[in-house]
Amino acid sequence: MNQLLTNLIEALREELKQYGEMLALLDHQQQRVMHRQTDDLLPSVAGVEAQADAVHAARREREQHQRHAARRLELSETAGFGELVPLLPADYQPLIRALVQENNELLIRVQQRARQNHLLLSRAVELMQRFMSSLCPGSSPKTCDDAGRTSAPSLPRHPQCDTAG
Repeated sequence: MNQLLTNLIEALREELKQYGEMLALLDHQQQRVMHRQTDDLLPSVAGVEAQADAVHAARREREQHQRHAARRLELSETAGFGELVPLLPADYQPLIRALVQENNELLIRVQQRARQNHLLLSRAVELMQRFMSSLCPGSSPKTCDDAGRTSAPSLPRHPQCDTAG
């Protein structure tokens, strides 16, 4: 049982670490957008996507250890920590409760920051589309097809202003 609990604790710590790294990336991304420092914005999106994969892997690993502990305690594999923790040795209960609580709180912060960043980035795209439309009246906004390809807006065939001279 000790090895099983050690593995579960390590998995909870790893999940917490991955959420923390995700929050740091999202904070960095938000700062870049807020200060209009867009040079590394696209690489930051790729970094967030890679970190999302790491978060999912850590979560799967923790869930696997959680299922093993539930089976060992003769609970359903779908048992949550609310059912699991009271059946664990008393020495481990406070630590596991604290790790679960920290993971849940950090997950909420990650979700909030991701929503904020999504709104900021959506607004930036919307403003850029308006700007492009003001430069090229009558052009249609870019849209994506099923493959994610975008078509460039068509430029007017004639200049909008007559040239002097």
